[in-house]
Amino acid sequence: MNAIKVVEEAYKKEMPNFRVGDTISVNMKIKEGDKERVQAFTGVVIGRKGDGTRETFMVRKISYGVGVEKIFPLYSPLIESIKVVKEGRVRRAKLYYLRGKKGKAAKVKEKAFTVAQQQK
Repeated sequence: MNAIKVVEEAYKKEMPNFRVGDTISVNMKIKEGDKERVQAFTGVVIGRKGDGTRETFMVRKISYGVGVEKIFPLYSPLIESIKVVKEGRVRRAKLYYLRGKKGKAAKVKEKAFTVAQQQK
């Protein structure tokens, strides 16, 4: 068991600390033929699962009125960067209930900042 953790540590890279309910922007490398480009996917994190290098997270966004969900492996070499756009305040580990909501009802409340954070 210890040998597995040693191998996994070699594949881990620095990732920002984000939680379920946060709005994030994932920049992913897309390969089309012999060309490679970076595409951003911005949405709300509705779930995380797994542990170590096998950890994945699911991001949901609304594109042209249609809900789109994408599952990303956290330590994938195709992920160029992850940026936290805003922090959300939720009381659930999985936000699957957002699938049935529309408009304002599908919004996640933004986390209230403390006085020390506002002064920065």
